Amino acid sequence: MVPPSLLGSRKRTKLQDNSYIKELESRLTESISSNTSLNSLVDLISLAVSLDEPHSVLKAIYACYRIFVLLISKGSLEISTDEQRKVIRAWIFERLDEYVHFLCGLLQDAESLLRTSALDILMSLLKHLSTSLSRSSPQPQFHVPHFKKVIGALLTCPHSERGGTKRSILEAPPDKLDLEVRDQFVVKWLNVHADVRWFFLRDADPLLSSSSSHMNPRVPENLLSLLERLESFPVAQTDLKSWWVEELQTKPARPKKTPAAASEPEDLETDNVSDATEDDWRKFFDDVERQKKPLERSIRLHQMTVYQSLHSLNSHRAVFTRLWLRLLPRLSDDERAESALSIRALNVMHHGVMPHLTRAVLIMDWVGGCVDNGGVVGLLALNTLFILMQEYNLDYPSFYTRLYAFLDEDLLHVKYRSRFFRLAELFLSSTHLPATLLASFVKRLSRLSLAAPPSSIVIAIPFVYNILKRHPTLMCMVHRDGEVSEPFEDPFLADELNPNLTNALDSSLWELYSHKNHYHAGVSTMARIFEEAFTKPNYPMEDFLDHTYATLIEGEFKRHMKKDPPVEFDEPEGIFETRDGAQLDPGRNIVESLWTF
Repeated sequence: MVPPSLLGSRKRTKLQDNSYIKELESRLTESISSNTSLNSLVDLISLAVSLDEPHSVLKAIYACYRIFVLLISKGSLEISTDEQRKVIRAWIFERLDEYVHFLCGLLQDAESLLRTSALDILMSLLKHLSTSLSRSSPQPQFHVPHFKKVIGALLTCPHSERGGTKRSILEAPPDKLDLEVRDQFVVKWLNVHADVRWFFLRDADPLLSSSSSHMNPRVPENLLSLLERLESFPVAQTDLKSWWVEELQTKPARPKKTPAAASEPEDLETDNVSDATEDDWRKFFDDVERQKKPLERSIRLHQMTVYQSLHSLNSHRAVFTRLWLRLLPRLSDDERAESALSIRALNVMHHGVMPHLTRAVLIMDWVGGCVDNGGVVGLLALNTLFILMQEYNLDYPSFYTRLYAFLDEDLLHVKYRSRFFRLAELFLSSTHLPATLLASFVKRLSRLSLAAPPSSIVIAIPFVYNILKRHPTLMCMVHRDGEVSEPFEDPFLADELNPNLTNALDSSLWELYSHKNHYHAGVSTMARIFEEAFTKPNYPMEDFLDHTYATLIEGEFKRHMKKDPPVEFDEPEGIFETRDGAQLDPGRNIVESLWTF
């Protein structure tokens, strides 16, 4: 409730507000040093909330910040057995909650300086509160309740309450994290400090689970916008070296050895070993086992304390994995944003997510579901699936069946066709693939080229040429035209979903042969490459993937002609005549006469 002295605060001038802020701050500073009443803290917080002018609000929130830092450094928030100090501590925490709630709303304020300053204050308070908590604990502590409020503000994006009214950024959609706040949090804390990153990954998981798609529909999107910019995830134990709470940088004591491990009979056997058995082959494996024993005595993740988990690389990977496995299914909650969010997640999956998961194959179900969706989402998911097979030993027998399903009638007409050919060239590059499988891809692509625009045909022809040159067993499809009797019946089964059962190897590439008579000169010239000896090197596909109608026309305009083409023109007769067959007067306006009714 705003005190009576502040009811007219909105009508006061900026100078009066600033002087009143200084007066309240000096009064509170004196009260803290003399252990007197702190009731003016209520007035200062209420004044900060009621002000509307941005610079006055900025001075007020920094004044509140300095007062709380004084209270924390003096020990007013430390645990005590004295009843009076307990009451004062609870009262101060109530005021702190009001202040933090107001700062969390400022993260979505329309004023840029207030947004960034509010985040700086919240994270600075986190450091001071953690230090205060560590002083009254045998181990260094991280103030989790305060940080959970910061995480909640970043993900749910509450409206700013500056001036006593709820408002948000006009340019941004409601409940969407501000880009400036996001970048500031990622660059200054999430990508730098190990403790902030570990607690964010751990505590964002329950918040994501408790948020509903109706009440907080943008929580998955906001979380994804932070995680996709996480570029400094630790890959070695030595990477855990930067800490926001300085008390946490001291490494915890190592777990004590178990009695069984302490009494390992390592030297009992070596004492009785003679010089004759010094070169025994078993000695090599004994040394390997001894090197593994310290790892076997390491404490398990579920048995670690929070302090030990912060200094464990495996623990960082565990919370990272748990959060991503919780986030990926939530990306499809909003049907309108499903494709966009899935594409963003798949774009960072192979270099920013899978290398840091405890087991990369855990995302197989979600990736398989994205492949079933088709389109650009399915294509990116197919790339992720291929990486899982190639680098993480995933067994997925129907991979090429799924890839063959992408060769539909829309492929050569959509804008992501260049991305498909880039990936398909990688997927079909192995020389160990069966000829029946490759023949199906070549034949299917040739069939689709019949109804494709020229910009797509100039991609399909060099793509097929490279496959034929890499796999000579497919050359029978080029030289089969003389073996076919009339009437011609193509044995290719276009409706067969399994590429191993299409009978494509028994067919021919007559579709590509027909492009010799294409109306576009570039296509017809390129199609004649199959009539020549296959002695040319493989085509660099990057030279053809970005062709469009515009690039084809531009190429025609820029083409240098060696000599002018012959032109012959006869003046036509009898086009414009009168009803009796006589020619019109050449000087007469023909259009005007035709327009006369």
